[in-house]
Amino acid sequence: MSRLSPLREPLAGSGSLVQKIELLRAKLRLAQQLSRPEIERLLTEMNALRTAVLAQSNADSLRSLERLRGTDETGPSAPSAAASELGFEGVLGDSPGIVEALELVRRAAPTDLPLLIDGESGTGKELFARVVHSNSSRAGQPFVSVNCGAIPDSLIESELFGHKKGAFTGASSDRKGFFEAAHGGTIFLDEVGELPMQGQVKLLRVLQVGEIQRLGTDAPIAVDARVVAATNRDLEAMAARGEFREDLFYRLSVIHTSLPPLRERRDEIALLCDFFLGEAAQALNRPRAQLSPALAGFLQGYAYPGNIRELKNLIYRLSCLADGVADLEHLPKAVRAARDATAADPSASTEAGAPTATLSQVKRQASDAAERRYLESGLRASAGRVVDLARELGMNRSHVQTLLKKHGLKAMDFRPGRSG
Repeated sequence: MSRLSPLREPLAGSGSLVQKIELLRAKLRLAQQLSRPEIERLLTEMNALRTAVLAQSNADSLRSLERLRGTDETGPSAPSAAASELGFEGVLGDSPGIVEALELVRRAAPTDLPLLIDGESGTGKELFARVVHSNSSRAGQPFVSVNCGAIPDSLIESELFGHKKGAFTGASSDRKGFFEAAHGGTIFLDEVGELPMQGQVKLLRVLQVGEIQRLGTDAPIAVDARVVAATNRDLEAMAARGEFREDLFYRLSVIHTSLPPLRERRDEIALLCDFFLGEAAQALNRPRAQLSPALAGFLQGYAYPGNIRELKNLIYRLSCLADGVADLEHLPKAVRAARDATAADPSASTEAGAPTATLSQVKRQASDAAERRYLESGLRASAGRVVDLARELGMNRSHVQTLLKKHGLKAMDFRPGRSG
């Protein structure tokens, strides 16, 4: 292991141990000086450690609940922090799509080339960006994460590039922007497709000349920050429609990779279910729920348009509503409707005959067809109200609208009195 550089960059927020393990697993895959048998052996050990950590987290959660219930008169002891410290937004499993993306990282991480990561919401794009950072020469430098979709248009320039005192009302002092904060390291621009045109122009200049200007001054400031951008939108199609600068798209996507959705990463579903069941038990202050065989089978095969975030919301709902054993009846109405529609449509199964496309194409077509049926059933169940559908699914409304647009579905067509 001495030939591998140490993991020096700490994770922001809760300091997730599971995320650190995932980063170590990624570093093993990317190691160039270890033999393949050595790497496979170490990955096996790391997988066992990951499972043991999650199992211990669940045990700690249950013991904490028992202590809380047994010490009401003397004052409850503090809940174990183990489960909360293990929260994570995504894992890096062993599916072909993830392995392919990691191979791209092996080649691109040591460079300073911009990287664009696309994928559906909740597929772990930020965690993947951290893998890139921790395998680069900038690993010991700052990693700055920016959610472009959460910044008001009027504050984009100030947030990204900083401002001088008095530049606008409320600017009471000089302030560095995110790019200066990331100097020498990596800046992660999440939801980059949400940047307004003005912000896109400024970002393009940074990529071209490596300089920024704080709002309220003309003095250029040199910045050296590698840009890793992420989006759940089709930036190339947006550029063709004039909604995103084409020159910026090509600057950002010098290296371009896609993360597969959870439905194409089935090896991670059982692990995530196990983790979220333990987390929900502690958060809800109740015994850990069990999944019925029918429900466990459904969760393993479900399409998850909301990916890991949707799975987490489902597990929390099941843990709240079930008395001991969760079953299909505890699923949201829209999810049950989608399940019934899929079960009633035998055409979803593979037809006999010789294949006319690659396995990857067939999987994507089947996935898209299942996703469309899911959305149609959800729209029928919610009477065409996108707000209600998004709330039922625990998904962002704008993401639901994006999915509907992708499949050419109009919510209005599913309202009472409308045909279709």
